[in-house]
Amino acid sequence: MKAVLIAASVSLVVALFGTPMFIRLLVKQGYGQFIRDDGPTSHHTKRGTPTMGGAVIIGATVLAYLVAHLVLWYPPSWSGILVLFLMVGLGLVGFADDYIKISKQRSLGLRSWEKLLGQTAVAVAFAVLALQFPNDADLTPASTRISFVRDTAFDLAFAGPLVGTALFIVWANLMIAGTSNGVNLTDGLDGLATGASVMVFAAYLVVGVWQFNQACGLAPSTKCYEVRDPLDLAVVAAAGMGACFGFLWWNGSPAKIFMGDTGSLALGGALAGLAITSRTELLIVILGGLFVTITLSVIIQVASFKATGKRVFRMAPLQHHFELLGWQEVTIVIRFWIIAGLFVALGLGLFYAEWVVGAP
Repeated sequence: MKAVLIAASVSLVVALFGTPMFIRLLVKQGYGQFIRDDGPTSHHTKRGTPTMGGAVIIGATVLAYLVAHLVLWYPPSWSGILVLFLMVGLGLVGFADDYIKISKQRSLGLRSWEKLLGQTAVAVAFAVLALQFPNDADLTPASTRISFVRDTAFDLAFAGPLVGTALFIVWANLMIAGTSNGVNLTDGLDGLATGASVMVFAAYLVVGVWQFNQACGLAPSTKCYEVRDPLDLAVVAAAGMGACFGFLWWNGSPAKIFMGDTGSLALGGALAGLAITSRTELLIVILGGLFVTITLSVIIQVASFKATGKRVFRMAPLQHHFELLGWQEVTIVIRFWIIAGLFVALGLGLFYAEWVVGAP
């Protein structure tokens, strides 16, 4: 538990005081946000606001994780390292996208196939490595079994280990792409994605600590959890939560800095990594319900327009629909935070309820 507290505190301090320093650096270099012409007209006033602030979130998270281990002098786990690898890897893809937008002063950075290729390469590497490095209990960071609040009986390796590995790579790619792009679509208003991410990271902190206290190695029972490194995953979640909290101080309306794709892809990757390694793959759909809802709004809008030529929403993603209805940006953000909090409460409630009832 000391590691969790240290990680949260260090990442909060680093992000809180490191962000204004990064803002000054970006302003000096002239790295400001380019605003798309097809977005809400009210966003044009944000043109030139420093972006790529996600680099601070990533740096604060990784540094806090390392400091927690150095202070308490115990080695990092493979699960924690892999989640951070996924976060940093997708952050680099997002950084490339942001840098091209800024340097060429255009709304589009990487081409769609280039972005997808980068995300896929990182996700495949994560998925392959996540099935390696068994511990003394023969647990690897991830499992080929599909999980909700723990591994279910549905095993992707039903036709053998090679098929299981191949299907897991596909499954992990879908999860990582869906979560990272979901956070990316949510990052449209000041502080919206950052605040929602704080809540989901906090949920995974609770999940990790609970799984550690009820680990099969400590308390064997029908309710125990077979997760490789639950406490270290809680440390990663605490570091991510603290970093987002510190960054939110500067990212709240009116934002002094945007996280950019650097941050949104990294945060989505970290959350997907936590879901996979904590054996709560389908639970992320509920914990990250706000991200799912906003992603669905885009899918519905595109499908409706292609099928009927009509739009369901005035603009997608969903937050922009309410902007065009006349809602103030701060009002939308606060109400969407409330929705995100309700989804997190529901997810944690289901997680605890399953333990109370007992594993099947």
